[in-house]
Amino acid sequence: MSPAAAATAAHATTAAAGNGHGFLSPTGVEIAFLLVGLVTLGAALVTVTTRQLVHAALWLVVALGGLAVEYLLLTAEFIAWVQVLIYVGSVVVLLLFGLMLTRAPIGRSPDADSGNRWAALVVAAAAAGALVWVVVDAFRTTWIDLDGPAAGTTRVTGQSLFQNWVLPFEALSVLLLAALVGAIVLSRKATAETTPDTPAAAGAPGDKEGAR
Repeated sequence: MSPAAAATAAHATTAAAGNGHGFLSPTGVEIAFLLVGLVTLGAALVTVTTRQLVHAALWLVVALGGLAVEYLLLTAEFIAWVQVLIYVGSVVVLLLFGLMLTRAPIGRSPDADSGNRWAALVVAAAAAGALVWVVVDAFRTTWIDLDGPAAGTTRVTGQSLFQNWVLPFEALSVLLLAALVGAIVLSRKATAETTPDTPAAAGAPGDKEGAR
């Protein structure tokens, strides 16, 4: 083997060894991903366990913001900014406005407590386990090059969404529309039930004249 070929083979071996890091030698991006994930998980737990609605909304901002940072670390820039604009900038603000306009209690609320916490915990743990299993099984052999070009641009996301996931996307839109219509129907029914009946004609001018 010539010296040039030996040098090339040694360089390739060194590069492969550098790129073949595992769980025992994580990169800085992977460590940051893990730390941000722990913060996001803690914020999500506080969101569902706190008894103050305003605090729950603020911790929800932290959880959704942590997800946006995770998307950025995974080079999904477009998804990260969509997360910030739609969820942090719209959904949480709408939630806070709903709390203010409905005059919800700012402090501790007895309505926030439920006797079905253990059942909810079991269902949440089962759903989380199923979700993790599905994601791991689907992306078992897929690796993201964090040092390469961004893989979550608008063009790549649009091609993946409208070529491979167009049917679930449309089904989700119909589901959200059905939920919106159901919310409108329930709110109108509640308004009709709580509206007091029209007062009797006892206060009419004719009754006053008759009483005289």
